[in-house]
Amino acid sequence: MNFLRGVMGGQSAGPQHTEAETIQKLCDRVASSTLLDDRRNAVRALKSLSKKYRLEVGIQAMEHLIHVLQTDRSDSEIIGYALDTLYNIISNDEEEEVDDVEEENSTRQSEDLGSQFTEIFIKQPENVTLLLSLLEEFDFHVRWPGVKLLTSLLKQLGPQVQQIILVSPMGVSRLMDLLADSREVIRNDGVLLLQALTRSNGAIQKIVAFENAFERLLDIITEEGNSDGGIVVEDCLILLQNLLKNNNSNQNFFKEGSYIQRMKPWFDVGDENSGWSAQKVTNLHVMLQLVRVLVSPTNPPGATSSCQKAMFQCGLLQQLCTILMATGVPADILTETINTVSEVIRGYQVNQDYFASVNAPSNPPRPAIVVLLMSMVNERQPFVLRCAVLYCFQCFLYKNQKGQGEIVSTLLPSTIDATGNSVSAGQLLCGGLFSTDSLSNWCAAVALAHALQENATQKEQLLRVQLATSIGNPPVSLLQQCTNILSQGSKIQTRVGLLMLLCTWLSNCPIAVTHFLHNSANVPFLTGQIAENLGEEEQLVQGLCALLLGISIYFNDNSLESYMKEKLKQLIEKRIGKENFIEKLGFISKHELYSRASQKPQPNFPSPEYMIFDHEFTKLVKELEGVITKAIYKSSEEDKKEEEVKKTLEQHDSIVTHYKNMIREQDLQLEELKQQISTLKCQNEQLQTAVTQQVSQIQQHKDQYNLLKVQLGKDNPHQGSYSDATQMNGIQPEEVGRLREEIEELKSNQELLQSQLAEKDSLIENLKSSQASPGTNEQSSATASAQDSEQIAELKQELATLKSQLNSQSVEITKLQTEKQELLQKTETFAKPAPVPGESEAVAAAKTTDVEGRLSALLQETKELKNEIKALSEERAAIKEQLDASNSTIAILQNEKNKLEVDVTDSKKEQDDLLVLLADQDQKIFSLKNKLKELGHPVEEEDELESGDQDDEEDEDEDNGKDQGPI
Repeated sequence: MNFLRGVMGGQSAGPQHTEAETIQKLCDRVASSTLLDDRRNAVRALKSLSKKYRLEVGIQAMEHLIHVLQTDRSDSEIIGYALDTLYNIISNDEEEEVDDVEEENSTRQSEDLGSQFTEIFIKQPENVTLLLSLLEEFDFHVRWPGVKLLTSLLKQLGPQVQQIILVSPMGVSRLMDLLADSREVIRNDGVLLLQALTRSNGAIQKIVAFENAFERLLDIITEEGNSDGGIVVEDCLILLQNLLKNNNSNQNFFKEGSYIQRMKPWFDVGDENSGWSAQKVTNLHVMLQLVRVLVSPTNPPGATSSCQKAMFQCGLLQQLCTILMATGVPADILTETINTVSEVIRGYQVNQDYFASVNAPSNPPRPAIVVLLMSMVNERQPFVLRCAVLYCFQCFLYKNQKGQGEIVSTLLPSTIDATGNSVSAGQLLCGGLFSTDSLSNWCAAVALAHALQENATQKEQLLRVQLATSIGNPPVSLLQQCTNILSQGSKIQTRVGLLMLLCTWLSNCPIAVTHFLHNSANVPFLTGQIAENLGEEEQLVQGLCALLLGISIYFNDNSLESYMKEKLKQLIEKRIGKENFIEKLGFISKHELYSRASQKPQPNFPSPEYMIFDHEFTKLVKELEGVITKAIYKSSEEDKKEEEVKKTLEQHDSIVTHYKNMIREQDLQLEELKQQISTLKCQNEQLQTAVTQQVSQIQQHKDQYNLLKVQLGKDNPHQGSYSDATQMNGIQPEEVGRLREEIEELKSNQELLQSQLAEKDSLIENLKSSQASPGTNEQSSATASAQDSEQIAELKQELATLKSQLNSQSVEITKLQTEKQELLQKTETFAKPAPVPGESEAVAAAKTTDVEGRLSALLQETKELKNEIKALSEERAAIKEQLDASNSTIAILQNEKNKLEVDVTDSKKEQDDLLVLLADQDQKIFSLKNKLKELGHPVEEEDELESGDQDDEEDEDEDNGKDQGPI
């Protein structure tokens, strides 16, 4: 009080001066004083009184303080005092200690005061706009109290203040600048301000996101050390949650901006001995929740799957699985990690396959799924952890038929490990299903039901599972064992779990219904349970029994005479009553826990006794409740009419399917024949190309030979005794002529080979055209067969002749090579010329050098000719092998033709039988036969055109061969 007296100019303070009078005098001084120092001192005094005398200062001074903010903006000190005073008035933060008895009352009064003063302040929207403009001031004593005041306003009346800021020009952008402030105190309080601003307001969330909030917040998290950072990291993560939760636009912007990749370092927890501080646990918990926001089942499926894909590609899922299998992780972090992994893999096949391949670091390594299931069926594990494992297993199997098959296969006899060294997922589920712990029974039953969800194949496979109950007794089926436990009157939670499993198993599976009804004790047990008048606790079991019996009626294929649909409905009407049955069926959806379970896929229960319904089962009940009610009230005549209609439709579908299959088979046969024809064409083209190459090579050899002959002729005039020496050395003109004749004969043999190949290709095409039209009539088929046999015999004879010609030709080639070698030797002998008398030694030496040079060139050319003749012989051998292959192809085609003729005969017999059996549908069959004929007619034309084109190509080849002339 001495300080206040000094501020007020030394006025005496007696007992008559109350706090209200002091505050009033200070307010008058703020309003009337002309000196800035006096007003500043008065506002500072009001600030010191505002915490203890909040009500009095708020009532008397708020208007004056707002006026100070408007008029004294040039003085940052008085503005800071005014903002601090307003913050103390509006804020509900209690710094003074309060007794425990008075704490609740004072808190309630404080909240009321804060709301009332906030309402007074924002009654004029210009006040909020003024406050936003003050935040542009860089002075610490103005900006920081302004941030705190605006945060307090948002906490008190968030929606109203949000609307004022939203319509204020550049209001949100001004607040975003706080994140870039170099002073950490203002930056951190700016994060808290944006938390309050973005809470439950999608429009502001979008503006903040597009103001580059994601980039700035992630930078702050990285600077602070990710999960090892302090409370600032937690505040940034909560702000990110506000921006992303239930906001599809921001989620897409976050994913498209590649910000998911920046989340991976958050989960690098390092060495297990590094320690887990309380803040690190909190940070990691919020980080996991942020990942779940992006892949929440409530998001649009397309957005969720794209985020799941990005998390797998950047390695985020792998990092989470590492934490999942690590040791020393706190229990709440492990639980939240399991939930996070669950939603990252839910419904996305690639992630589910990866999770199935994850192994725990044990010796020997075990799949992560098996390790998690061991925790789920262990009653010593925490309840929340067991719920998380169940959710993980459900998400792994969601829309994953491959995973469902793998789980069910571990229960089948052929896949069970006989050594007993390893425990499979199926064995753990069976162990939990029949344990003494009711919660394990429920979890195992629900998990096994998810392995059967929308998968008729696995429902049928599960019927093969056999269980050994005790030594000496025969094994019983899993279905029978479940009904046995139901009849023993176990706990309600166990019976509810088994009934949910059976309802899921029997729905949409008539074979399972037949197996269930085959046990004569099941139907009397269900009717007895439904008919009894039991307490409220048993009403749920009665409703589930009614649902199971209704499924047995609706999906009954009437294969058991004693339990046909009509007999079961008569049994219900006689022992229970239709109205009573429908009333009991309605107990399920009317149960208080049914609506809670139907909201979210995650099994989130406060305690084990609330664990009754499964989310997927609630959808099954909603789907079947109406159709079962209609099926119960439907008469037998209506059932018969429906069955007749179904049978008629099935018969019609079977006929159409049969002819579709027949047409499909014939199309495949035609396609195969076309492929074979194209293959033979390619082979023919290759053979023709080879022959053309050989002809060109022979022509080259001829030109080289003529050139050699000319060169030898030019040498004769230079030496007078050349002809004599030639005759003396054995090179006679008759031998040269004989070689020329042999080369011409070799060319004629090549032309004959080419013509024979063309004839063979023509025969193959004729054979193919006869095979492509096997169904014209029996007479044409027999005629074609006879002609084909004659053509094949002729072709074989011609092939034999061709082989002999090739053999003789190879002998001639060998003989020609021998003669060429002799010619080479004689030429070498001729290289030594006889001396001519009368010439000088210099001239003789020059002539000798010239002759030796020419003869060296001649020897080189002769050597090249020898190599080319050798290559020619090798190519001829290759042609011989190709001809042999063509011969085998003809034999194969003949066999295929015989098979096709047999198939055509069988098809005709089958068509005749169908015409007799289906006389009432003669018109339909007639139209189908016309379609078959229409399908067959264009094929014949196409084959004829192809054969015509083939003949034209052969004629052109023959003309080309004639134009080339003999070699």
